[in-house]
Amino acid sequence: METLYLIDAKAEGNEVKLKFYDSSKNELVEFQDNTYKSYLLVPYPLSKQDEDTASSFQGEIEVVRKRDLFTEEEREFAKVKFLNPILVRKAAKKFEKSWENEIEFARSYAYDHGLVFGALHAMKDNGFTPVLSFPESLQDKFESAFGAVKSFDMLKYSQLERWFTLLHQPVPQIRAELLGISDEVDQERYYFAFMLSRLVNLPVQEAYTSRRVSDWLKSMMYTYLRKNGVLIPTSKELRKGYEPYVVAGALTVAPKSGVYFNTVVADFESLYPSCIDSYNLSYETVDCNHETCKGNRVSEVGHHICTKRRGFLSLLIGALKDLRIHWFKPLSKSSNISAKAKQQAEALAKLLKLITVSSYGVTVRIHGLACPPLAESITGYGRYALKTTWKLAEKSGLHPVYGDTDSIFLENASPEKVRWLINTVKVKLKLDLAVEKHYSVCVLPKAKKAYFGIFEDGSADLKGLTAVKSNSPNFIQNVFQNCVKELSHVKNAQEYELSKERIIKIVQRAIRDLRNGIFDLKDMVYSVRLYHDPVVKLRSKVLPQPYQCAAQLIAAGKAVKKRDTVTFIKVKPFDFKGRRFTVKPVEHTRSVSEINIEDYIRNLTTALNQTFEPMNIKFEVEKEMKLSDWFK
Repeated sequence: METLYLIDAKAEGNEVKLKFYDSSKNELVEFQDNTYKSYLLVPYPLSKQDEDTASSFQGEIEVVRKRDLFTEEEREFAKVKFLNPILVRKAAKKFEKSWENEIEFARSYAYDHGLVFGALHAMKDNGFTPVLSFPESLQDKFESAFGAVKSFDMLKYSQLERWFTLLHQPVPQIRAELLGISDEVDQERYYFAFMLSRLVNLPVQEAYTSRRVSDWLKSMMYTYLRKNGVLIPTSKELRKGYEPYVVAGALTVAPKSGVYFNTVVADFESLYPSCIDSYNLSYETVDCNHETCKGNRVSEVGHHICTKRRGFLSLLIGALKDLRIHWFKPLSKSSNISAKAKQQAEALAKLLKLITVSSYGVTVRIHGLACPPLAESITGYGRYALKTTWKLAEKSGLHPVYGDTDSIFLENASPEKVRWLINTVKVKLKLDLAVEKHYSVCVLPKAKKAYFGIFEDGSADLKGLTAVKSNSPNFIQNVFQNCVKELSHVKNAQEYELSKERIIKIVQRAIRDLRNGIFDLKDMVYSVRLYHDPVVKLRSKVLPQPYQCAAQLIAAGKAVKKRDTVTFIKVKPFDFKGRRFTVKPVEHTRSVSEINIEDYIRNLTTALNQTFEPMNIKFEVEKEMKLSDWFK
């Protein structure tokens, strides 16, 4: 049986052109279909206004049955077909109500004919059908990894099987020009494009260039709904009539500021996607119409979740999550496959994570996908999971010291108790908790989302600290890194106290070097991106330092605009065009004598105090006294 890879579908007038790749001949093959017509759906029977509208656009009417996503009832609709695809959106504005008018003509053809971009197809009865079978050796592996799902979630099992099959088809090597790619092909990106095409049903070239995850999710959802004869709801219907509003986000439990030894960080595996899957969160399951489901409420947010049927978004995201966690992520770490296969498994695991993690964000704000009650339910369950896990840890004698979104930090936790917590969370919350990190030393400041830990091999893990922000000068970052290195071999309280003494000496030496001019100008540079139009910002009464830099560059004839990055050095105050400035562009700074040393010392100590305050280290630097100061 001859098989071809579907690469693209294009609309030319009222004709759809399918582009396939024939690997046996190493060439592209095109097929045309002029029997398919673009369409939209309207209520049936038609109102007088809709009849007139259909007639004025020469629309051909066919009565079809579609299942309502929210009620599951089969309803009759008038499928109004047009000779010219351009007429669909024009006509949609005239009908009293219409559905599925925003779907592009050629993409609609692929959905309706069950085609899958990037995948192998066989010709059958003058049409094409995706090849959805794989060798027995893979069948056994699939059953071993996912067979248990079949007994309690047949819908998810079927979707897992479909995607598993598609993702294990060979990837053909097609010349770049045949795909319409002009630049040099990146092989990892090329592989990524074929996998993405098969998962979300995008043409290969589009998958190669696209960065809009919302488009990926929309195509994936439309494919599933059309395949199952479900009416694709309008944007307003998906929002359940709500306008977008601010949704409460993740929970952060304030850190218990201090220094901790032998700290375990346990993370929920893909928290939001797992909540979507485990708690059956989907557009049609949130606030369903069943009276008996109203008791199944989401903690804190007031919505309830359906217990009678599986939500389509829930099963799709759940299947993607399971493929990542139970197949491709472990495969990427396997020693039984080639380096190339491991690299491909790792790339695919990253792709699956990107899609699943984005499944929450699109429900907040993306047109055609937004649903505030759904978004609120996802974050509500996320907060509930962290709170419940924190309480379980406390009751079991573990010592949680910090919690952020999907992570919980446990001080000096024994392996047995951590295993107990992981198993209890699995049973009680239906979520996967796993040990992500193990710090020999962990320093938690008072600020949320800012900490650092030292791994057992001595390497450092730094998060959200002022001293290591990308716009901080190298001088400050280097001092901080040198301080952290002193903790790299700490294993007990005695070694810890000695490291504190060495950290103090490092900072004292750095301050002496600053005051003695022992540094390079290039290590004193701040690098900041402009988030406002600098020309407009110049009219402000108070001018932040990045815009002081921009003002000088503009005056020197250099074009500077919003989103540009400027680099500057802090200098002693000077007058510039009637204003008091405290920075100069790097290229305008000539000597060390111009630098405002005390400002750098203040920035250095402020940044370090944020980090090292939990260690009871406080850097208080008095201003350097000059001889003349003694005679004032």
